[in-house]
Amino acid sequence: MTSRIASVLCVLLFAFRTPLAAEVDFRPLEALVQSELKRADVPGCSVAVVVGGEVAFAKGFGVANVDTGEPVTRDMLFRIGSTTKMFTAAALVSLAEEGRVKLDAPVGGYVKGLAPKLARATPHQLLTHTAGLADETVMEGLHDDIALGLSCRAFKDNLAFAEPGKIYSYSNPGYWLAGLAAETAGGKPYADLVAERVLQPCGMTRSTFRPTAAMTWPLAIGHGPEGPGKPTVTRPLADNAGGWPAGQLFTTAPEFARFCIAFMNGGKFDGKQALSPFVIGKLSTPHVAVAGREGHYGYGLNVKDEGGLRWLAHGGSRTGYGSTAKMCPEKKFAVIVLGNKSGAGLPRVADKAAELVLGVPMPPREPRNKFPMSAEEMNRLAGTYSNGRVTLALRVREGRLVGAQGGEFTKVGENRYHRPAVGSAPESEFIFTTGLDGTGAYLLRSGRALKKR
Repeated sequence: MTSRIASVLCVLLFAFRTPLAAEVDFRPLEALVQSELKRADVPGCSVAVVVGGEVAFAKGFGVANVDTGEPVTRDMLFRIGSTTKMFTAAALVSLAEEGRVKLDAPVGGYVKGLAPKLARATPHQLLTHTAGLADETVMEGLHDDIALGLSCRAFKDNLAFAEPGKIYSYSNPGYWLAGLAAETAGGKPYADLVAERVLQPCGMTRSTFRPTAAMTWPLAIGHGPEGPGKPTVTRPLADNAGGWPAGQLFTTAPEFARFCIAFMNGGKFDGKQALSPFVIGKLSTPHVAVAGREGHYGYGLNVKDEGGLRWLAHGGSRTGYGSTAKMCPEKKFAVIVLGNKSGAGLPRVADKAAELVLGVPMPPREPRNKFPMSAEEMNRLAGTYSNGRVTLALRVREGRLVGAQGGEFTKVGENRYHRPAVGSAPESEFIFTTGLDGTGAYLLRSGRALKKR
């Protein structure tokens, strides 16, 4: 009886342990990468997988430039989009640990020249997207370090569409401000500050925000359009130094993996303390619930408990590029996917890696079902919602909920609504929610909240 129990325990321990890197057969992952590149019309990508705290797989796929046919190599630089935010957060929080920044004090106390409403936001609110700021993604601008301060001080009070702390609403300008706060407190340009405090300690020696530095290394060229369609090279390379903190880091998949290794190993990389436990703890804390996602946002990271495991992840999308980063610190597993087409994060590749290494089933592609809406529900939803320059008006007409500019809204789940493509506006899914304090009414679309007037 004792031996039988011992045998069962051994089987269970084997089933739930993280496999060694040499035990994983990555051929199914490679096959999926090839099929996903073809399905999404993406020229190429680079993938790195961390197993047991070490890089177990790193490989480039497809081409770096459709005009030249140059193949992607594992060590090519890609621009990663919004996955940059965790690096901005790490730099700013490291300054908070030293007492140079207070995470719960208004940034206007030490960043001078900001519009009054923006000056009220705290670093905590900026890093958690709860500062009540609209989202603007300006890809073109100045290329010099002065651009960050100039851009942030040019923001007007109308960038604030809600009171600070009232609602989660994804905002790239919020991270511009967080980057400027780090620059001001650290006493040096943002790009140099992040390199000194995060990139270099994690062994990310090629990673940079500066295009003129990135071009000296093998570089995957960005392509458009976003979504299906024959890829074409994006010329010129989109750059705006004012937006570097929100989504413009150049890195390689293996170098990004080094950051993940340090993050999952108490901050240690290559035997040295690269990140402090304080920084890791702040970034990975589930600070604010995100409506509809069954998860939270930390600092520059989405935090979600699923299948008995805690997952830290973020996606990135910018002109020419896309990315996905996913970590499971408990298992010391991570996967990085970098693509060279606008919005090409290829999330199913990351899911496949988790399936192969940890046995986590890939999420199914769920069909979109339609549910009836009562007149009371339609009337509750009807109204005008806004977020900065974006306005959406819903009206009840002939027993249907429609947009003022066209398109019928159908119910596809609890507090979830779908609108087909209308003119130049793509199809969208909306979530109806209240504010974090249970008051107000908002529509959440792709993480951006529109406030009901």
